[in-house]
Amino acid sequence: METSEKKIVYSGIQPSGTFTIGNYFGAMKNWVPMQEAYDCLYCVVDLHAITVPQVPADLRRRTYESLAILMAVGIDPDKSILYVQSHVPAHTELTWILNCFSYMGELSRMTQYKDKSKKQGNNIRVGLFDYPVLMAADILLYQSDLVPVGNDQKQHVELARDIASRFNQQFSPTFKLPEPYFGETGARIMSLQEPGRKMSKSDENINGFVSLLDDPDTVIRKFKRAVTDSDTEVRHDRENKPGVSNLMEIYNCTTGRSLEAIQREFEGKGYGDFKLAVGESVAETLRPIQEEYKRLLADKGYLESVMKQNAERAAKIAYKTLMKVRKKTGFINL
Repeated sequence: METSEKKIVYSGIQPSGTFTIGNYFGAMKNWVPMQEAYDCLYCVVDLHAITVPQVPADLRRRTYESLAILMAVGIDPDKSILYVQSHVPAHTELTWILNCFSYMGELSRMTQYKDKSKKQGNNIRVGLFDYPVLMAADILLYQSDLVPVGNDQKQHVELARDIASRFNQQFSPTFKLPEPYFGETGARIMSLQEPGRKMSKSDENINGFVSLLDDPDTVIRKFKRAVTDSDTEVRHDRENKPGVSNLMEIYNCTTGRSLEAIQREFEGKGYGDFKLAVGESVAETLRPIQEEYKRLLADKGYLESVMKQNAERAAKIAYKTLMKVRKKTGFINL
């Protein structure tokens, strides 16, 4: 990676719970082909996870599980650098330095901070306020060119650019200015129970989301219960038929069939047939992922070897950037 001409892509995912088909079709599935066109770093961001209270044993377990699921969907640790954030100490050191080039005002304007801080009441943790600087450090350490994001994360990439520009101007060019990557945009999968809202693993209604690890019977049951409308026509119309449209888009993701072809396939059929077909196609899509996930998770020694080797690869790149930053900041490098 160090001598490659390819652009560098950086993306992180929190080990904060079950990944859904929304995560998969919206992002993770698109990370796989990117490995051929770019030099990719994929990080399990366990440091970000502790901005909210964690049970230590659960965090450790989910870190293994997150690594296994990323590999099961097709992230190849020989093609990409797939590592755990806390295994590369440069992330936290650069965060402190960048804190000294960040402003309270710009952090307080971050949309996700404003949304999440409402849930924490009066005792808002400093980590929740400051995690965008850690995210900036994640990105800038590796001289990333592109950061795959949804619209809700674009603001964080902009902050990373602002902090990098500030540092570059005060000293000399040190960081690349990353760009948000919208390339092969994944599908925006909505809740099965509230199709006006994005599917979320934190949904209190377990019928609103489908986990990548749900067994076939559970998957099909959730789709049978999916909200549609009083009509019976399978037709794509986001405004007037959001539930049916969402199911059509999911079916498109699993089968590759166009929305027009899906409408023709179910012409004259009821929603019962349609929901069953979508559920079965999702269950079949998930089957090989789940099989590979179980195989990987059963071999923790192998997962730990992947963690160790890839942390070393990541640290080698991160260290080069950190040494430049330390020197320019005025620290003595021994």
